[in-house]
Amino acid sequence: MFLKGKRGLIYGVRNDRSLAWGCVQSVVREGATVALAYFGEREEKDVSNLAASLTPNGETMIHPCDLTDPEQVAALHAAVKAKLGGIDFMVHAVAFAHKKDLMGSYADTSNEGFADAMDKSVYTFVTASRAAAQLLPEDGTGGSFITLSYIGGERVVPNYNVMGVAKAALESTTRYLAYDLGSKKIRVNAISAGPTMTLSARGISGFVDMYKRAAQAAPLGVNTTIDQVGDTCAFLVSDLARGITGDVIYVDNGLHIMAYAQ
Repeated sequence: MFLKGKRGLIYGVRNDRSLAWGCVQSVVREGATVALAYFGEREEKDVSNLAASLTPNGETMIHPCDLTDPEQVAALHAAVKAKLGGIDFMVHAVAFAHKKDLMGSYADTSNEGFADAMDKSVYTFVTASRAAAQLLPEDGTGGSFITLSYIGGERVVPNYNVMGVAKAALESTTRYLAYDLGSKKIRVNAISAGPTMTLSARGISGFVDMYKRAAQAAPLGVNTTIDQVGDTCAFLVSDLARGITGDVIYVDNGLHIMAYAQ
């Protein structure tokens, strides 16, 4: 229970296969209290059911939030302040790209598609971090912010296309935020997860074949699971990781070290 007494805000839970849900389960197991921010009505029922599985009496807070809408961001953080009193950590598991931009040639990405991917997958982390910083303890002890990345931000993954470029920008954003917020004792890190059978991943053309090859190529011989990612998240938001900031932590069973992993 190394997170007992800690409070967190987690964006991006969609269903029980979400990487964000893996993070929720791990931090709650270690004693944290969480608020779950979901995107819209389509996710509300699933997120409500997941929250009920954590606290059947309805204590787990859920709240809609589109991070590209300033009014929704303000409403969410006001609600979190009222419910939890503040937070000690924030997890950003938000990404978006048009389906047509996840197939074919990256060179054919439209201006609109590029802008949407960068805004919704990268700038939302800036927005979430700026808002979350206002909810951290007033005693100056700081906090921890986490985002989720993928090896496609460093190496070419066929059909990942604009999302790979967005993940590269997200990892750079992680470093710049770590520098900017370090004076406030806020640590900022990214988790680069291996291929995982999430709803978003299945939208990538050819993902199922890539998923099968990943287990064969990874040194540990298995695919990445949401609980592996969740446990790493729990560590990073805890005081056990108090000396780690600005890093990308790989949770992919060693897949990233292989020359022909993809």
